[in-house]
Amino acid sequence: MDTSASRIDQTLNQVAPRLQELPARSGLSLSEVSTTTGISTSTLSRLETGQRRPSLELLLPLAQLYRLSLDDLVGSPETGDPRIRLRPRRVNGRTVVPLTRQPGRRHAWKIIVPRTTVTPSLSTHRGSAWIYVLSGRLRLIVGTRDLRLGAGEVAEFDTRTPHWFGSDGEFDAEVLTIFGEGGSVGATDEDVALRHLDEVLGGA
Repeated sequence: MDTSASRIDQTLNQVAPRLQELPARSGLSLSEVSTTTGISTSTLSRLETGQRRPSLELLLPLAQLYRLSLDDLVGSPETGDPRIRLRPRRVNGRTVVPLTRQPGRRHAWKIIVPRTTVTPSLSTHRGSAWIYVLSGRLRLIVGTRDLRLGAGEVAEFDTRTPHWFGSDGEFDAEVLTIFGEGGSVGATDEDVALRHLDEVLGGA
């Protein structure tokens, strides 16, 4: 199987959901997009639902309209460009920005934790975590220690110890966190990374 062709197909398959989001984000109706780009509304509709395969002829005017590069429009990975295109996610009230994109044993995030009242749910898994508070105040529980970290404070701990971090109920917090996997027993590296990501996103 041609892996290059397969990668192209996978990239093009991701275009439809992106095209569904862009009109709403830009405040344009489908008819306005059609008028500006010269692409019929029926073709635009088929592109958004994945019934029409995107082509360069169709993607160029859309990229110009939304002021995006073709790479950004189709979500294709940049080759040879060390810059990271930051794409924030908002989950469970938190804004999370991944700062690393390459697969590996270390993962970094910037997180904005809003002021909320929550019940901590501690978890354990192999690895280590490093947290730096940029602003505000963060609540961190590691084992039997229940801490409040202010701006400029750093915490580092073994994630095999029961732990949780989130709002202290009084302040928003903006933090950087780096998670490093460790050991080779038990769950796979992917499982461990996903469990830590769930904590970053504020999941149970």
